[in-house]
Amino acid sequence: RMNGQKQWTRVAVMALLVLAVMAAEGGKTEKQGKKERKSDCGEWQWSVCVANEGDCGLGTREGTRSGVDCKQTIKTQRCKIPCNWKKRFGGECKYDFQAWGECDLATGKKNRTGVLKRALMDATCATTVTATKPCGKVPKTKLQ
Repeated sequence: RMNGQKQWTRVAVMALLVLAVMAAEGGKTEKQGKKERKSDCGEWQWSVCVANEGDCGLGTREGTRSGVDCKQTIKTQRCKIPCNWKKRFGGECKYDFQAWGECDLATGKKNRTGVLKRALMDATCATTVTATKPCGKVPKTKLQ
């Protein structure tokens, strides 16, 4: 009697495994079908963030994509341009800057280099940038 119960349990477990595998396979083919339809659409291309007021703060960006069977080819998304980032290098790019270099007496200016630290979503940023500024007051050597 115990043997019959064990065998019955094994059959039931095997049946459940077969059903689970079939269900998993059915789910996969359904998902693949969705992916195929999705691939008819191109990747989203995003414009730069445009501030609602002034040159920083909350704003919007527009996304477009191509595709004959795409339900949506244009969409607008909210975005934010940080106000403390250097706008000269693009309001969507943040750089780590080195200390200012020595004053070039020929030009009266000094330079420093910045390395890209972070870029806002889909922004196109240079990996390194150079900032220049006037030297300011050059200390005069006192004659003794």
